[in-house]
Amino acid sequence: MQYFPLFLDLLNKPVLVVGGGEVACRKIDSLLRAGARVTVVSPQIAPSLQRLAEERKLEWVQNFYSPKILEKKYLQVWATTDNPELNHQVHKDAKNIGVLVNVVDDQPYCDFITPSILNRGRIQIAISSGGASPVLVRNIRETLESVLPQNLSLLADFGASKRTSIKEHLPSVDLRRKFWEMFFADPGVKQASSREQLEVFYLRALENEMDQQGEVTWIEYGNDVELLPIKALRYMQQAELILHSEQCPLGVIDLCRRDAEREIFHTPADLGECLKGAGQKKLRVCVLLFKSSQEYALLQSKHRVIVPGNEK
Repeated sequence: MQYFPLFLDLLNKPVLVVGGGEVACRKIDSLLRAGARVTVVSPQIAPSLQRLAEERKLEWVQNFYSPKILEKKYLQVWATTDNPELNHQVHKDAKNIGVLVNVVDDQPYCDFITPSILNRGRIQIAISSGGASPVLVRNIRETLESVLPQNLSLLADFGASKRTSIKEHLPSVDLRRKFWEMFFADPGVKQASSREQLEVFYLRALENEMDQQGEVTWIEYGNDVELLPIKALRYMQQAELILHSEQCPLGVIDLCRRDAEREIFHTPADLGECLKGAGQKKLRVCVLLFKSSQEYALLQSKHRVIVPGNEK
């Protein structure tokens, strides 16, 4: 992983942009959407930026760039001019005072990069190739745009509005997580187009008794991680504990829920002890086993096993 992914809170934070052309316009539009307090330094700026300056939506310093303009108060600085020498000077000045800097389209001179972003209101998905293949990233974004439902914003807003209400009904974090998993998996919720519809499903879901029992699901994986069935992925995302051998590929483990505990077992006896402890805690467990492993052969007949092309 070349870059650490991060969503940065820029609300009311000062950001400096050096340059006022087309590239600056694109960056400033995103910065203003995020609520940043933008200062632009350039002798001339694009008409759209000039209008924003007149409307006091940004500050325009109508002058050539000088190192004195760059201060530690800025959370970020963007160098967007078509003069590489000037951009590199901005980079040097920013590094000298410890301010994060991005020289647009010049990756070696960037402390951070901006990903391609898919927006669904509160839901934001950022996609990046680390600058290696912008066209591939665009293709991925287009695929996600066509797959993800438009009501994600509605669902996110509804969930946010119920943060207090749900705590009154379900006292523990675990119960609330299970409730929301059940709620958002409801086909009616997935198709909802209004808050009123969601309210009906919400009240109905609260009336259902929450399943607080643990369970163990055995997932068989092979050499091709893409052959894992959707049902397996669903259990992997719901599990609170992931048990796997040292040989289990990261490509498989990374498909599991990110905040689930992960434990390595070395022998069937180790696995048995892990399962015993998980059973006492009533955890939802996924055991990841290679299809030809000894553990799989010994245990597959006793538990639910999900295998590609043979779900049961």
